[in-house]
Formats: sequence, C-alpha cells, structure tokens
Amino acid sequence: MARFTFRLPDIGEGISEAEIVAWHVAVGDRVEEDGQLADMMTDKATVEMESPVAGTVVELAGEVGDQVAIGATLVVIETDGEDDVPADEETEEEVAAETPGVEEQSPAEAAEIGDAEVGGIDDSPKTSEAKPVRPEPVEGRPAASAAPAEGGASTGSAPTEAKSEADHPVLASPAVRKRAKDLGVELADVKPSEEGRIRHADLDAYLRYGSGEGYQPPHVSRAREDQPIKVIGMRRRIAENMAASKRNIPHFTYVDEIDVTALEEMRADLNANRGGRPKLTMLPFLIVAICRTIPDFPMINARYDDEGGVVTRHGRVNLGMATQTDSGLTVPVIRDAQDMNVWQLASEISRLAEAARGGKIKSEELQGGTLTVTSLGPLGGIATTPVINRPEVAIIGPNKIVERPIFQGDDIVRAKLMNLSISCDHRVVDGWDAANYVQAVKKLLETPVLLFAD
Repeated sequence: MARFTFRLPDIGEGISEAEIVAWHVAVGDRVEEDGQLADMMTDKATVEMESPVAGTVVELAGEVGDQVAIGATLVVIETDGEDDVPADEETEEEVAAETPGVEEQSPAEAAEIGDAEVGGIDDSPKTSEAKPVRPEPVEGRPAASAAPAEGGASTGSAPTEAKSEADHPVLASPAVRKRAKDLGVELADVKPSEEGRIRHADLDAYLRYGSGEGYQPPHVSRAREDQPIKVIGMRRRIAENMAASKRNIPHFTYVDEIDVTALEEMRADLNANRGGRPKLTMLPFLIVAICRTIPDFPMINARYDDEGGVVTRHGRVNLGMATQTDSGLTVPVIRDAQDMNVWQLASEISRLAEAARGGKIKSEELQGGTLTVTSLGPLGGIATTPVINRPEVAIIGPNKIVERPIFQGDDIVRAKLMNLSISCDHRVVDGWDAANYVQAVKKLLETPVLLFAD
C-alpha cells in the first residue's frame, strides 16, 4: 500500500495558515477521489478541501479549531499502490516548488493514479457548518453493528420490558428509561397511562403531581447542564476582530433623531410604481445621503494604518453592509456606491445579502470597504453603539422607525421618526465633525427631494 500526503494548499489570499472548522472524514474512513476532506477557514472565507486520490484515511492534522500552516500535512491517505511513499522524503524547498497539496510520485504511481491536483476548491465562503460524513466500511474491517442493550433489548425506540424492577415489571422505551434514570425516578413508582407502558407524558405527570414535591406547572423550567462550546470558525474571527477594534480604537458614538415622514411617503410612492425593479427599503436612501455628504466630510470615509500612522481619505465610497448569517456577521462591500441610484443600490444590497446568507459570497466581495453601515431593521431599537470595522474610522447605524406625536407650530401631528447612530475613531474624527456630518445626512433625509437634486 502507498501513502499519499495531502498538504494544505496556498488558497491564494496571502495567508500563512488556516483553521480547521469541520472534518468530513475520520481515521479509517474510505475517501474517494474528489471526496470532501475538511473545511478550512481563512480570514475571509471557508474553503472545502477535496481529496485528489482515493484511499483510506490514516492520519489527520488536528482537531476542529486547530490552525494548520500552508504546506503542512493535512491528511495522509493510504492508496492502492504497491510501494510506500514516505511523507518526509521531500525537502521544504521541493514542497514549496510543487503544486500545493501534491506529492511527487513514481511513473508507475502516476500512471495508476494520474496527475494529483487539488480539485474543486471553491473560494466562496461557506456560512453553514459542514456535516461530517459517516464512516463507510473499510476493507478488512467489519462494519459496525448495533450492540444489544441490557437484558437483550434493542437500542432502538421500541418498548422493552425492564428486568431490574423485580417486583413491578414495567414497559418503557430506552429513551424513557434513560430520562427516568437521569431524573432519579423509579419507574415502578410511575403510573402508566395506557396499555401498561410508561411514556414521557407519564413521567411528566409523576413529576408534577406524584413525586412528593407538590404540583409544578408545565412551564417551570429545570436547570440544564452547562454546555462548553469551542469558539471556532466565523465566530472566532468575529471575536478576534471585535476585540482588536475595541482594543485599538478609541470609540465615541453620536446619536440624532430624524423625521423621515416625507421620505417614507416618497418610498411608498416609488414602490407602488416600481414595475419590475426591486422593492425599496430605507437603506438605499440612507446610502445615497451618505455618499452625497461624504465630499464635505472626507475624514468619515477613511482608513487608519496603525503601524504606519497614516490616514487615507478615500475618494470612492466602498460601503460595507453588515449582514447577519447563520454563522455570524459578515460584511459584503458595495463598490463605488457613490455612482449608484436607489434602484441600483437596492438590487446590489439584495444580491450581496442573498449571497452572504447562502454561503456564496466571493472573497473579493468582503474586502476593501471604506465605511460601513449596520442596520437591525425592525429590531433596530432606540439607539445603537456599533463597533467600527477596523481599519475603517466610522460606522453608521440606522435604528427602527417609530410613529410618535410631535409639535408643528401649535399643532400636534403624527410623525415617523428614526434615530441615526454613528461611531467614530476619535484619533481621526472629532465629535464636532461627526455631529455636523449627521446633521448633513439628516437634512437630506428630512427633505428627500434633495437626494435627487443636482
């Protein structure tokens, strides 16, 4: 049997290592050519690693959450060749010169296996956790079979007769028995409801009425065991980035109230006549207002290089859009937002959000932002204090729209109001500048015709 060493390839993002976020195989599993081996996460994306050969897995690099260096061994696979190929015969220089993840093979092996390449690597991040593949039977190893439970009972869910209750034999499924054991309840003390079989409902009734603890309403929750969860993958990246942002950036937040009654009326009219165009939310209008005011406040649309001590004020607005996914918060970037109208922005917002939530966002669509908007939509609350997406220097957070009575002269009228938050890097942006910038955005949103005026 020959051994093939699959080394972690250079994914092409200038990284030195990647994190194991999911294994699809275990030692002893049979893997086919192009079969999934693992999900590896870089700073921006999750990439599936696929096997270039078929064989049996004999070695894995580590556990979920471990970091693996580029070029280091990820998986060792025992193939069907005749001669062993030692994994350590190659020098580091030879490994670096070869195609990542491919070992040099003899002509005989090459004829049998073919050119080994890392196939099917998708640069799109996967936002959902990969499910491990169940091991298939390996040649020479018997397939696992279900072991009989005590007393010859099957481990399935079929009810079985207990052997431990000598005086009062009862019928109960293994799941009910395990639950009763965990609760410290003797099944012989529980009254079955029908057919002499004890079910979960009978346990519940016993706990409420017959356990000597008095009546307990069904909504009363019981203490559950602590559940330690390893922080890995996207969650760990978010934790690291947020900690670095708060550690390095002196944040301050300014909040102001905006009357968006006229803007909401305009939005409703545009949606009623949109035809085949995407439905407009508040966000495209806010982005237009942000872009139109940026030329007068260039320090808002900037990035700060901590090490170099350089602030770069960007001419283009590459707007990050914080998007919640099943795996955590991602920030797709709307490039050249200053050149788009509300319909184009609505379409791009929808496309990027759908790609992010479906795990199809491209790595380049998550990079290069100059300013970020984060919105919780209807859950927006009264005010937010968003954390800056480092190395940017500002982040803007619209909050939910609420209807409240306000004074207009001597009259009291109904108005739609929205608070707008902005967090800034105090090393670059002063409070006066942030307040004036929000006032400029406020003027456009409260007089929405100005959004479309030259």
